[in-house]
Amino acid sequence: MRFPKLYFLPGLALTLVPICAEAELCVEESVFGTTRSGETVQRFIMNDTDGLTVSLMSLGATITEIQAPDRHGQKVNVILGEDDWETYRNGFGGSASVIGRFANRIQGAAFEIDGERFELDRNNGQNHIHGGRSGFAGKNWSGRISKANENEVAVTFTLVSPDGDQGYPGELDVEVTYTLTRDQKLKITYQAETTRSTHVNLTNHAYFNLAGEGDVLDQELRIDSDFYTPTDLQLIPTGEILSVTETPLDFTELRAIGSGMGELPENYKGYDHNFVLGGRQSEAVWIAEAVDRNSGRRMEVWTTEPGVQLYTGNHLGHRGFCLETQSFPNAPNTSHFPSSLLEPGEVFRSMTVFGFSVID
Repeated sequence: MRFPKLYFLPGLALTLVPICAEAELCVEESVFGTTRSGETVQRFIMNDTDGLTVSLMSLGATITEIQAPDRHGQKVNVILGEDDWETYRNGFGGSASVIGRFANRIQGAAFEIDGERFELDRNNGQNHIHGGRSGFAGKNWSGRISKANENEVAVTFTLVSPDGDQGYPGELDVEVTYTLTRDQKLKITYQAETTRSTHVNLTNHAYFNLAGEGDVLDQELRIDSDFYTPTDLQLIPTGEILSVTETPLDFTELRAIGSGMGELPENYKGYDHNFVLGGRQSEAVWIAEAVDRNSGRRMEVWTTEPGVQLYTGNHLGHRGFCLETQSFPNAPNTSHFPSSLLEPGEVFRSMTVFGFSVID
């Protein structure tokens, strides 16, 4: 007989964590591998026998698998990811990692705060993208099991980004929690505090493929957005906010992801667009759904964020699509976009929820 693992969780006395061989909803921790610099990479597996299985690793606070059942109960991994450490150790270009300090692009790799200019890492031509060459996706976070009961299990990752990291001001304490619930939802909550005024925009860069293989062009998508932020040839927002009506960006009704790609400008190679949502929310609101009719898998998305970037894995042969909930790209340099500024004494909070179900 196997006994439950014992953990001290913050604010709680001794906690029993159910072993996966003995419970319907459980979480287990193990060593996934070792980085080239000798750091130990943790692995966590959150499992619901009748629902989702979610695997995580501390490198990049990354989701490595979301095993979701189809209409017949058969599970496949619905994100681009692997259960093999060597794939990640050798470099895997489709990781579902946490992006920071600032997801998406910042024009000229710089911004000003109170008249002081901060130069960031230029890793996208003359621009800055996804936090720089040494952004959060490449950091080995510290992970721990933070919740385990009959209704939900959770793993929390923490990271300290020092003052000046990739050019950003302020020491930033970051906490990201993944929570698996019995109703087949994966909640991602983000929290951050800073010692100096800085810009923060955290997201997860998961590439979803509800079929588990092939491309996603025939999978269907709906986004609850009537507007988008157009960009220049470098994919930097122009500052305009335009209607999606009568454009290939109109996903207000469920339709195939690939159905409008031929109408996009040639420099896109697919979708890479920020859609305007209803502003930053205190509670997560429904913003999107995707469906694979062959398997019957359906995914819904809720978020507190003001925007969502649809990216169709254009450099990966459209094998996955991303719904990156976020502040708008280049928000630090566009005053009328929702602010991404975080001040000392404030707490950055964000939540995004991915829910899975099946259709007939």
